[in-house]
Amino acid sequence: MTDLSVTTIRAAVKYRNGLFAKEDEEIVTEYPLTIFVNDAEFATIVCTPSDLEEMVIGFLASEGVIRSHGDLKHLFIDTNNGFAYVDLHERLTVDQRFYTKRRITSCCGKSRQSFYFFSDARTAKPVESAPDVTVLDCIRLMNELQDGSLIHQSTGGVHNAALCTVEGIVVRYSDIGRHNALDKIYGYCLKHGVPMADKILVFSGRISSEVLLKAAKIGAGILLSKSAPTDLALSLAEELGITAVGFIRGGRLNVYTHAQRVRLEERSGERTSCERGSRPDERP
Repeated sequence: MTDLSVTTIRAAVKYRNGLFAKEDEEIVTEYPLTIFVNDAEFATIVCTPSDLEEMVIGFLASEGVIRSHGDLKHLFIDTNNGFAYVDLHERLTVDQRFYTKRRITSCCGKSRQSFYFFSDARTAKPVESAPDVTVLDCIRLMNELQDGSLIHQSTGGVHNAALCTVEGIVVRYSDIGRHNALDKIYGYCLKHGVPMADKILVFSGRISSEVLLKAAKIGAGILLSKSAPTDLALSLAEELGITAVGFIRGGRLNVYTHAQRVRLEERSGERTSCERGSRPDERP
């Protein structure tokens, strides 16, 4: 597999202080990768050309094609031509057309309804365990994600995602596609057998329903974002047991769901849950 550059240099005419000047600009690379599963074309992903093996594994797991890394018989990526060839130990039994169809399911017996892709209904399960975090943990992890993304700092053109413990970042990925960055994390977890009970997802983009469902598939009980959520994402977060925290910026944040996991660290060492009425931005 040939290494690909994640950025390229292009000329730009920049306007600064009332003047135009021609300068070189570092631009993020956009790369199409077509995935074949058992010799049949399955999907084309437009992505940043890095960590492609992790992304393919995570994407296939997210789509319900595989359940574990052991389902893969062989994976080869032809970076020169933009193809990924995947052989499974078993035939792909679900018709490919179902992977892009919506279905409606009841939400754990409640009156409201949520929309799922067919594959989402098969693979998104309620999270059974998650760590507790403090407000300062959330802010610190978000700062670590943003400060450590060299591609974002040089181009401003990628989304960032990281798998973390309370202590810090385990692995981070960047991609032009926010879903791709999460798929790379999923692929890493499957490839290395990473347990999720103590893990947190930190993400630079908006918490949409698709992003929330990917967090559920990965098995993360806490999802931190510097951006906004959607209403459907929060409904799914409630159902799937995920703590969704948004707008982590400037020393502030919003806890939207399952707030009992986010706590203030008091001077006495006692931890007070946000769910019990304390404001996240309060200071003792």
